[in-house]
Order: sequence, then structure tokens, then C-alpha cells
Amino acid sequence: MKLAFKIIPVVFLMLCSTAVAQEYKYEIGGGAGLSMYMGDANQNSFFQSWNPSIGLIFRDNLNFRWAVKADLMWGKVSGDTKKIKNQFPFGQQASFSRNFFELGGQMEFNFLPYSDKFAYLNTSKISPYILCGLGVTLAPGKNQTFFGLNMPLGAGVKYKLKNRVNIGLEYAVHKLFADGFDAPDQTGFNLNDPYQTNSSFLKNNDWYNTLLLSITWDFGLRDGRCTTN
Repeated sequence: MKLAFKIIPVVFLMLCSTAVAQEYKYEIGGGAGLSMYMGDANQNSFFQSWNPSIGLIFRDNLNFRWAVKADLMWGKVSGDTKKIKNQFPFGQQASFSRNFFELGGQMEFNFLPYSDKFAYLNTSKISPYILCGLGVTLAPGKNQTFFGLNMPLGAGVKYKLKNRVNIGLEYAVHKLFADGFDAPDQTGFNLNDPYQTNSSFLKNNDWYNTLLLSITWDFGLRDGRCTTN
């Protein structure tokens, strides 16, 4: 009987820890890094014409494996058809440089149970992860303002630097579902469907990529009650 009274609390604690998962519910912070354009003026190079990018991050840690992230980001992209080998109609050339803003949300999956607590559950202070989501992108311009949906796909790694402090490195490609992101400021040659093929929006060539180093702070201590919510 005495042994049972010793074992029951331990089992109960393990079940509660598994259900509650992360010690803190949320993370908030920011990141800085690079943003790169891919499209008609750059179809192959993932790191051509890189520019600065910064953003704010909010993350809801659902459990050790899953998290929902929201971001608000500013970045800059640029492109120049003179840097590529493609030949455009009548030998025309175009270049552009513009700022963009993104508001998005992603679902993240950690390959390892991410936490610096609950070692008996084989948690890890470091974990690679993948992400997928949906967002909106706004890019003001002199001749054409771009606004459209984007779908980010990416991967990264996160690390518990210390209690309540996380650092991360993330690379993501953002597929755009509207043309005009690479519209030049000068009039004339149009990079929107330059070959006049009238392809569908699913075959649109405009993308942008981001490489961000982030730091976040945990908050929202869980109440510690055994719950499956």
C-alpha cells in the first residue's frame, strides 16, 4: 500500500506533464536577416540580390511538437534582367527595387519534443522544424502596388538558449498567387508575363525567400493542472 502511494503521484505527474506539454504557452520576439527575390528577373539563384528584412514574431506552443506562429515582417527585394541569361522579347531589359510587408501565420512541426524541462519525457533543448502557412503581402510601388496571398514553406532550427529565451534560424520560400511583385518603377517593359503566355496564377513566377535569425521570450505560465486541452 505504501508503495502504491509513492507510485501513483509519479504516474499522475508524468501524465499531467505530457498533457500540458510546454511550461509556457506563448513566445514573443523578433528577427532580422535577408530577403531575396525570385521571378522572371531571377529564376534560379536562391541568394541573388539579397536585401535586409526584419519582423515581429508571436508563437503559441500547442505542445512539444506543434506550434502556431504569426509574423509581421518588412523586407526589401530587387531584381535586374541584365544579371540573367534569359532573352526577353526585342532584347528589352528591366530592373526594380521595392519594399514589401507581410502579415502571415504558419503551423510548425518540431522533429524533436522541444523543451528545456521534463527530461524524463526525452525532451530536447534543440530541434529542427518545418513550417507551412498562408499570408498576405503588400508591396507599394510608383507605377503598381502589389497586394496578394503568399504561401510560405520552410525549415529551421530552434534552441533554448536559457530558461524562457529561444533563438532560431529559419529559411522559407514564399510562393505568391498574383503577378506584379516584380513590376519595375519605370514604364515600358513589363515583367508581368513578359512572354505573353497568359498562364494561370498557379504558374506565376513571383516568389521571395527569407533567411531570418530570431530571438523570442516565453510567457504565459501554464497553470499546471492535468488537462488534455
